[in-house]
Amino acid sequence: MMIDAAGFLRLDALNSLGATSTGASFATSTGDVLEVSCFGPGVFRLRAGPNTRPDYGLVLGKVKPCTFAQSAPDTWTFTSGDATLELSGSPVRFRLLWKGHPVTGSITDRQIGGATRLPAFGRVRAAPCWIASLALASGEPVYGLGEKPGPLDKRGQIVHSQVEHALGVQAGRSSKNVPFAWSPGTRHGAWGVFVNTPAQVVHGVGHSEWSHRSYALVVDDESLDLFVFAASAPAAIVDHYVQLTGRAPPVPRWSLGLWVSRVTYRTPDEAVAVAAKLRSRKIPCDVLALDGRAAWKVETRFNFQWDPDRFPDPRATLASIKAHRLRVCVWECPTVSVHDPLFQDLAQRHYLLTTDYGDPYVYRWDTDPATAPFGGVLTPLPDSGIVDFTNPAAYAWWRDRHKALIDDGVDAFESSFGEQVPDDAVAFNGDRGVRLHNVYPQLYNQCVHDATARFLPKEAGPAIIWSRAGWSASQRHPISWGANPQGDWEGLAAAIRCGLSLGMSGNPYYASAIGGFYDGGGPDAELYVRWLQASVFMSHMRVHGMGEREPWAFGAEAEAVARKWLAFRYRLIPYVERVVVQATRTGLPVMRAMPLAFPGNALTRTFETQFLCGEALLVAPIVAPGGEVEVALPPGAWYDLNTRVRHAGRQVLRYRASLDQFPVFGREGHALPLGRAVQHTGEIDAAAPLEQLWLFGTSSTSLDGFTQARLEADGEGGFTLRASPGVELVRFGGE
Repeated sequence: MMIDAAGFLRLDALNSLGATSTGASFATSTGDVLEVSCFGPGVFRLRAGPNTRPDYGLVLGKVKPCTFAQSAPDTWTFTSGDATLELSGSPVRFRLLWKGHPVTGSITDRQIGGATRLPAFGRVRAAPCWIASLALASGEPVYGLGEKPGPLDKRGQIVHSQVEHALGVQAGRSSKNVPFAWSPGTRHGAWGVFVNTPAQVVHGVGHSEWSHRSYALVVDDESLDLFVFAASAPAAIVDHYVQLTGRAPPVPRWSLGLWVSRVTYRTPDEAVAVAAKLRSRKIPCDVLALDGRAAWKVETRFNFQWDPDRFPDPRATLASIKAHRLRVCVWECPTVSVHDPLFQDLAQRHYLLTTDYGDPYVYRWDTDPATAPFGGVLTPLPDSGIVDFTNPAAYAWWRDRHKALIDDGVDAFESSFGEQVPDDAVAFNGDRGVRLHNVYPQLYNQCVHDATARFLPKEAGPAIIWSRAGWSASQRHPISWGANPQGDWEGLAAAIRCGLSLGMSGNPYYASAIGGFYDGGGPDAELYVRWLQASVFMSHMRVHGMGEREPWAFGAEAEAVARKWLAFRYRLIPYVERVVVQATRTGLPVMRAMPLAFPGNALTRTFETQFLCGEALLVAPIVAPGGEVEVALPPGAWYDLNTRVRHAGRQVLRYRASLDQFPVFGREGHALPLGRAVQHTGEIDAAAPLEQLWLFGTSSTSLDGFTQARLEADGEGGFTLRASPGVELVRFGGE
């Protein structure tokens, strides 16, 4: 993709229009008003252009007071806390400083005539499109931008923030996009940038055909609404972003157990049999999911009606599954088949997206095997209407229809699809599909999440959905499952990078389809086991794909190893719950990529499939056959959970693990709380969940949240562990 810099009108010649306690506004040479405001220490907003279209409530933060001054004839400063934004004219440009030191600013790539290669700020002359360009230093990495399977560092890439069915995780298409990126910056501080828009954003991140030393953002919207962040470290940048767009809520304990599904359980009896087999074979599990083909008639999907031929008594069927102490999740999509009477009903109510003539827009699914979302393998959905969630009445109607399914015994919903809004569709709120397209999954997932929160019994815990597509602020409606990966080793590596990239984009929860969603021949036992082992340390875990994905399908050895690691996952839940609490407070993901966890360490930065699970565990997934992986140990010391051997940090290990082993290291100075081995989370004693504490060296971190164990300062610079009777202390090194 090339860019025509001459096609943009550059903002120039600032003229102050006045200031308030929270910012100021300026007239520019193009006739556009540029507004600058503060949203708290380290968070500034630059907004130019008209403000006539719906904003969809992506930003929840409020303006805050800041200090405003004119420091030179054409330079103004805005200061909040330790951050300062300098704005200058001729041309309009900015610098962002942290504690007096620049951390980012407008493009510095100038051509011979003096003008910058790309506009610092500009808009297309005859179209609703804007550009903003930032400077990049040599070697300065950039992270974030949602679920992306390629390198975590987006430097050198063209990245499209546009919601699309990914059709695997091998290219730039993504169902979960977030136009938010950040960099560890310099030794003086980190920076971030977020585009508040529902429209497509194209990011040229040091892309050499644009400018290898610049980060240009092209926004297909009537206005440019840019937030810039400054902080001491990347973790604080992520925290700024989630404070601005909404923190992730907590999730119920049962969601942290294993979810089991496949494409597809052909009959209810088959699903009930799998539930029974999970228990008889001692496979720990909490949720059985019924996909669209398992629960609904293809011809009439989606209408909230069980397939009457296979579910004559859905409550009895779900009760049979739940008798095995399993919860039930069902699939849905926001489209209504033209073959179902519901289509005409919703059309008459004006609850569907329409054409320019006011007729319901009929979406026809691509059936080309090379490009279709069903790949010519699965039965395609019928021609359908698309529910218009911008209509409050349609939103309420769709939300309330979930009650009957919950009354039947459904515990959670898989809100699939949402990427299908055509550019020429017309919405109730006046937007066309080209602007609604990206934010549509946000509205859809919010509706399903609201339904779950409203109608599930309170004892079920916080609401949770299982969503595929998302946009800015999708962390408000957890959780996101990984795009359907190919069932091979590269699919595993890409799925891990997807989760880490999404985590660096403000979304703390993630799960991958263990074994891969599609493959052509089925994953072998080794790949399946390695995928499952890596998923033990994600926030959520699910086996899912075309064909059998239950552990017994891969042979006796694989089943035994899977059982061992699933048992460890359930023992790990008290720890994961602590990490989840931290995620809700700070925005830090459960899976923490090396650049986020150790931004100043060059050794670990390029190891893009290893990650921290919380603060205490370093996980190095095996992403190739043979059981070997290189592990870059961060600063500090690390204890191998398999051998209990202590390894100094700042080195690379060549690690080899047998199939039943997996490279996981405990961080010196930390404690790992573990529970008892159980078959489902209902067996966890809420009052006394701990069975052991693994101590990596001399623990010096807090164990708040547990009545059975705590660390107390001993008054001499050390800590003493206080544990209740029955909690075993397992020491790795130390005294």
